Amino acid sequence: MPNASSRFGRLGLLVLSVLVLVIDQVSKAHFEGSLQMFQQIVVIPDYFSWTLAYNTGAAFSFLADSGGWQRWLFALIAVVVSAVLVVWLKRLGRDDTWLAIALALVLGGALGNLYDRIALGHVIDFILVHWQNRWYFPAFNFADSAITVGAIMLALDMFKSKKTGETVND
Repeated sequence: MPNASSRFGRLGLLVLSVLVLVIDQVSKAHFEGSLQMFQQIVVIPDYFSWTLAYNTGAAFSFLADSGGWQRWLFALIAVVVSAVLVVWLKRLGRDDTWLAIALALVLGGALGNLYDRIALGHVIDFILVHWQNRWYFPAFNFADSAITVGAIMLALDMFKSKKTGETVND
């Protein structure tokens, strides 16, 4: 008979996803309440500022000017990806901690931006990285950061050596 830990996989790490979601939403509410649109508060001169921006598109404002249909497309994609991530977490074993953390980070970030899309029609961004006011990386938020860190962890996980106990069929 399977024990509870194998039956639920690594769903316990959904706590991390919820933490990412809460931090994301609290930080977005703070900056939306504190800043006017595109107002910059310099944190590190020539490199880093807080600023308020709305993104109706996907990463790097992809499809931002497409008339509104993209809101629902990106929401649908986020729902499907989130469901896949939850199933994947459930199927992970006890030794898959690195992978589970990566999936939980991506899930929390996806849910944070999904909430914005559905409730507001746009994603709230507030982190601006730039180089001496000449080069600007598109504004982003805590959810985007969690997704990025999780994706990097997923990529690194692919390069890890085979786990002990796995066999290769000839």
